[in-house]
Amino acid sequence: MTSPSQMLQVAATPPFARQVPHTVKSPNGDRIDEYYWLRDDDPKTKRPEVIQYLEAENAYTDAKLAPLAGLQKQLVAEMRARIKEDDSTPPVYDRGWWYWREFKAGDEYPRLMRQRGNAERMDAKAKPELLLDQPALAKGQAYYRVGATAVSPNGQLLAWTEDTTGRRIHTLRFKNLATGQIYPDAVPGTLEGMAWANDNRTVFYILQDPVTLQSGPVYRHVLGTDAKSDVKVYEEADKTLFVGVDRTASGKYVVIGVRGTETAETLVVPADKPATPVKVLLKRRDKVRHSADHLNGRWVIRTNENALNFKLVSAPENAADVRSLWRTLVPARDQATLEGFALTTRGIAVEERVNADTRVRLLGQAAGKALDLPAGTVVALGEHRDPAAAHLRYTVTSMVQPTATYDLHLKSGKPVLRKLREVPGYDAKLYATERLWAPSRDGKRIPVTVAWRKDKAQANGQAPLLVVGYGSYGYSYDPNFSSNRPSLMDRGFVIAIAHVRGGAELGEGWYADGRMMNKKNSFNDFVDATQALLKAGWGAPDKVFANGGSAGGLLMGAVANQAPQLYKGMVLDVPFVDVVTTMLDESIPLTANEWQQWGDPREKPAYDYMLSYSPYDNIEAKAYPAMLVTTGLWDSQVQYYEPAKYVARMRARRTDSNPLLLATNMKAGHGGASGRFEILNEIAREYVFLLDLAGAAK
Repeated sequence: MTSPSQMLQVAATPPFARQVPHTVKSPNGDRIDEYYWLRDDDPKTKRPEVIQYLEAENAYTDAKLAPLAGLQKQLVAEMRARIKEDDSTPPVYDRGWWYWREFKAGDEYPRLMRQRGNAERMDAKAKPELLLDQPALAKGQAYYRVGATAVSPNGQLLAWTEDTTGRRIHTLRFKNLATGQIYPDAVPGTLEGMAWANDNRTVFYILQDPVTLQSGPVYRHVLGTDAKSDVKVYEEADKTLFVGVDRTASGKYVVIGVRGTETAETLVVPADKPATPVKVLLKRRDKVRHSADHLNGRWVIRTNENALNFKLVSAPENAADVRSLWRTLVPARDQATLEGFALTTRGIAVEERVNADTRVRLLGQAAGKALDLPAGTVVALGEHRDPAAAHLRYTVTSMVQPTATYDLHLKSGKPVLRKLREVPGYDAKLYATERLWAPSRDGKRIPVTVAWRKDKAQANGQAPLLVVGYGSYGYSYDPNFSSNRPSLMDRGFVIAIAHVRGGAELGEGWYADGRMMNKKNSFNDFVDATQALLKAGWGAPDKVFANGGSAGGLLMGAVANQAPQLYKGMVLDVPFVDVVTTMLDESIPLTANEWQQWGDPREKPAYDYMLSYSPYDNIEAKAYPAMLVTTGLWDSQVQYYEPAKYVARMRARRTDSNPLLLATNMKAGHGGASGRFEILNEIAREYVFLLDLAGAAK
């Protein structure tokens, strides 16, 4: 029988995965993948040898971090102490009700609430109503997440989607809000979103593709009928595109939005006549993206047609696709990107980005002047459900300032602070943030946002430096506040966000210059930004760390191959690291949808370019930084076997003895643990890993 000391000794030995040569075929060349056997696509279980290997890696990670268990526990306590346990979101108005989510002390999940009122305020005499009790629904579940909720137009019914595996496979469910009855209707295998028709009986939803878990056909379900009799409304033939459903601001239409990296199409169904065949509102055009909403008898359209950074136009209700009838509301501009808009009965609010910062304006009203705030501050449109609401919601935050939620009174133009996020024990005056501009090797200026605690760090070349980044899909990595980061800054860390190409911080050109055959710019920018930070004194050369997740994990893996000597340690969260093999396999979720992000490796130039940077394919016999790699067994976005194979090959090939750890959440998917406190254990594990390497594990 194995003794506890023997078990600990085994766990302290790094597991080496067996090598089984497997040929990955492609039209442009074959490659050998010796760890391909770690792949198991079964959606409910995995082969014993796969589980055994992942559990061995987990045991090794636990053993290596065991001396830091006390600090990890301390960090969890610190981060939990900064969470106001009995908290709620600021109520938002929608058709006679104010809706919010509230947590009670100790709860991992919120309750969905509402209270009657008018557009100005809640009715103080009305009683709050519990709509969805997530803590009760999550009881007994290893994982629980509500995808989306939607109240029927008459306010009497609730539809919601829930995921109980972490694989983003949802079930659509319904509740009678007057009686509290949960209907037997249940539609499994759906995407998150749904849209009610005006009959308060019909709901439009999207069935998932059973293999790729992406957009399948749009169906409509009539409450009280068997889901097997649901009618197919629309099916997109091009599987590289995503499909979504929504209601217009006017409530007059259900919108089916088809979108891709380089095209879009909008179809509609009259919400009063849900059985009406779909009608194309805006046809798809190559290289043209758009989104549309409807109010006051007109369509308002955000489009990049002849407008790289998007423009806003209005169009007649029955001739939305007739360009000659379009009226420009916000013109195309080189220095400002139109990122979104919201329709109200008193005007149109727009969210724009200039020099990597966002701002909000209300068109045609002096009250909507862009707010003049310091660089590095994020001003964004908030939740806005009812165009007849008396207020326009927006939020203000930064890396060191907890989120403030404001309502701009649309008639008076006066802003009202609805809520300043309470962060117990946190004093914003102790911290500072600054925007820097780092020179790239090809002459660009890379925006970098830096945050630190003023009495613990300064630009003197002595501080441990953590550089984080993403740089993909045109998603901007905004410098939002996190109540967890003070645990690093309080111990002397400087934290920097490198806004590398591939994001859209400097417009759509910044995005285009970091995708497809320009993807290496993202990696070069991250390295160049790190070097600029060191030159400016923002970190000690021997205490530089990096972190990125998902596509940001691809960034980390490529940077580790390119400039391993620059970083002492890296954290790769659910990293996309096996680029070529994944993009060759259409059965893997997201593959076909993302050929226009990375390239199609069935084509020789794309294959060669992707192969030249794919982190897994470029691991060499050389020294690498210390690494902590995380994944979720049920991840549907980056399959668990990518990080697992990456660690296995890295362990076999590298020449250093730096820590190399793999942590697999055996019960979750891409986002890790689902509870607000559960996730803190995973964050604290990453922090102790970094603090130990920095010599700050006290």
